[in-house]
Amino acid sequence: MTDDSPRFSPVIALLAVSAMWEGQLSAVLKDLGITTRKFGLLGHIYAEPGISFSELARRSHITVQSAHTAVRSLVDEGLVQDATAHAGAASDLNVTPKGARVLREARERLAELDGALSQRLPKVAESLDGIRAGIV
Repeated sequence: MTDDSPRFSPVIALLAVSAMWEGQLSAVLKDLGITTRKFGLLGHIYAEPGISFSELARRSHITVQSAHTAVRSLVDEGLVQDATAHAGAASDLNVTPKGARVLREARERLAELDGALSQRLPKVAESLDGIRAGIV
């Protein structure tokens, strides 16, 4: 590394901000009994009932094995129903009424955090919204 190396790394800055807010999201989800990963999986299953494990894994950026493990946990907690008839059959995953309540509450808490981020770091929020919208 030379003295003329950049002192600022956008990647490191984004990771630092991400870690801070993920920690806050984890904290507000804790009493609901879900992690940020389970929150995401629950949202995908709710949005697309019957989603396959491979598609769920792809959308969540995890392995199919990890998706199976996480879904099994969601089933055990009564948040998701897996009506798959037998091993090897196409999945038939659906969010239960309890899962829908947990998801609704988690989304409300996320909205509060989104509002806090927008107030504390408006330029960061605007930049992230621009990235999401494909503007940047």
